[in-house]
Amino acid sequence: MPYLVAEELPRETAGSRFRALLRRPGILRLPGTHNGMSAIQAKTAGFEGLYLSGAAMTASMGLPDLGIITVDEVAFFIRQIARASGLPLLVDGDTGYGEALNVMHMVRVFEEAGAGAVHIEDQLLPKKCGHLNDKKLADAHDMAAKVAAAAKARRDLVILARTDAAASEGLDGAVARAKLYMEAGADAIFPEALNTAEMFRAFAKRMPGVPLLANMTEFGKTPFFTASEFEEMGYSMVIWPVSSLRVANKAQEQLYAAIARDGGTHKAVDRMQTRAELYATIGLHDYEALDASIVQTIIPEGMPQRVAGSR
Repeated sequence: MPYLVAEELPRETAGSRFRALLRRPGILRLPGTHNGMSAIQAKTAGFEGLYLSGAAMTASMGLPDLGIITVDEVAFFIRQIARASGLPLLVDGDTGYGEALNVMHMVRVFEEAGAGAVHIEDQLLPKKCGHLNDKKLADAHDMAAKVAAAAKARRDLVILARTDAAASEGLDGAVARAKLYMEAGADAIFPEALNTAEMFRAFAKRMPGVPLLANMTEFGKTPFFTASEFEEMGYSMVIWPVSSLRVANKAQEQLYAAIARDGGTHKAVDRMQTRAELYATIGLHDYEALDASIVQTIIPEGMPQRVAGSR
């Protein structure tokens, strides 16, 4: 049903619904969704929670993931994904967009936009993707102050603290930071860019009882593991942050190349979502039914075929 119908809207907060998913047995699978359409498609596939990646957001805007975008720009993405899917959403909060007061502002804006959870990382600006080299880490106590500020500002938002320390401070440094962040008020920990199964297991063993998030990004430092393998290693959540954007971008690249090469899209139509499929996905007829002034759309049966010799 359309999101405009009040009786179809969730009655509980996004934060409480995210917590409920996290309490359920089994690992919580959170595919990356970079816009409203991908959120609907992920929900249709059966997922019950979603993830919004900073790298996917910035890439979709034609920008690198260097902490350039603003709180309000992220809120635009949160609103469309939460509205389109109705599912609890974990949002990439980068470094919190500043210090303690900025973090508190971010938490309020994200929660009001419909986020169920946010993760904040312990890098300094300009930040980098967690799987890249030479990241600059914030002082652990400064990061802990951000976590405490986030916990103080939230109504019901789930707070995850991400640490990028494994690359430069080793597992001991990452664990020490994670414990400090939990003491500051984090609900869960996201150890970024672990690169072996042994590291994942060792980190989980040293953080007993703490919900942990695993990042299964492609082309990074982490080998391919399945959700069930991460669960066996001791992880409560797993994200595939940029996968949907990577697939969409590759398909668009091939489409534009086909138009340039063939002078049209006629050789790419078999790879397209049809008009009927698009309207079914976004619920066009459901929206039309809400307004008696709209005549229900009749979907064309097919593209007219050009008669040989005509123009």
